[in-house]
Amino acid sequence: MRRGLALGTAVALAAGLTGACGGDAGGGTAAAPQGGKPVVGVDYPRSDTDFWNSFIKYVPQFGAENGLELKTSNSQNDISKLTANVQSLIGQGVKGLVLAPQDTAAVAPTLQQLTAKKIPVVMVDTRPEQGDAYMVVRADNRAYGEKACKFLGEKLSGKGKVIMLQGDLASINGRDRTEAFNECMKTDYPDITVFGEATNWDGAIASQKLQTQLTANPDIKGVYMQSSFALSGTLQVLKQRGLLVPPTDPKHVFVISNDGIPQELKEIAAGNIDATVSQPADLYAKYALEYTKAAIDGKTFKPGATDHDSNIVQVRPGLLEDQLSAPLVTADGGTYGDVPSVKPDDSSLWGNTLGG
Repeated sequence: MRRGLALGTAVALAAGLTGACGGDAGGGTAAAPQGGKPVVGVDYPRSDTDFWNSFIKYVPQFGAENGLELKTSNSQNDISKLTANVQSLIGQGVKGLVLAPQDTAAVAPTLQQLTAKKIPVVMVDTRPEQGDAYMVVRADNRAYGEKACKFLGEKLSGKGKVIMLQGDLASINGRDRTEAFNECMKTDYPDITVFGEATNWDGAIASQKLQTQLTANPDIKGVYMQSSFALSGTLQVLKQRGLLVPPTDPKHVFVISNDGIPQELKEIAAGNIDATVSQPADLYAKYALEYTKAAIDGKTFKPGATDHDSNIVQVRPGLLEDQLSAPLVTADGGTYGDVPSVKPDDSSLWGNTLGG
């Protein structure tokens, strides 16, 4: 069992950072109702992917562990719905909010409003372009791109063609993964050609673009899916083209994903895909709600190592980010470049414990 936050020993931030936490340092404006549980709002960003459905499953568990009363909504990847949902949650008297906006620029006015109302916000998975948050809980998304690059670079012996099925470049996650993958390829594997295709985190678009690129470049030997949204479509396209073959077959196309959902782990074990980076859906829910409770209690944090194998970094003045661990998962558990990996049956992976 992973340890929780050491809230009792948290070190206060300097005054300039404390003011950016979205509430008074003493927590006076965000106190829980007398004799009741603090009311916290959680807006789910979408419910059409296995990853986010897993996150949604974990939220009530960790809400209960933190003694919180939860009010939830779902913005369905629509910033206008998120804005409306936040207004509704404010009306329900929430003392803190957990948000995961996929459009990280358009959320700024909502964050400004919440700051003015002294309602602390914890951001999950994404980081706002502008505006304050008490804490951002996500993994190092640049590391996702670098790990994918090194895995494919080593599997292809530094030569050949790969396609990157990007998420949405309006998202900090899509940009981080794309930029890091491209920079790593250019530096470490300059003889590999990368075809980047934006997909807006849409599986149908990803399938169509993969199909088009394989028609134009049938010698593509690697696929980087920036999320498991593209998993089923990628497998279908490869199967239709006779390319869904074991890794020992010369026709095999090496596929790496990001998320670590149970289906990805099963496909790695079966030899249909080759790797993923396990994005911690369980820890996103766990620490988002722990930090929200900490904000309501008036606690503050500073950059540095945590007691749960992560690092809090200051990404800009007034904004802290807890970058959680996201391991590379491969069939052999080997090291690729300088990146170690674990096997798909590793008991530490949330994808092996979901529902258990």
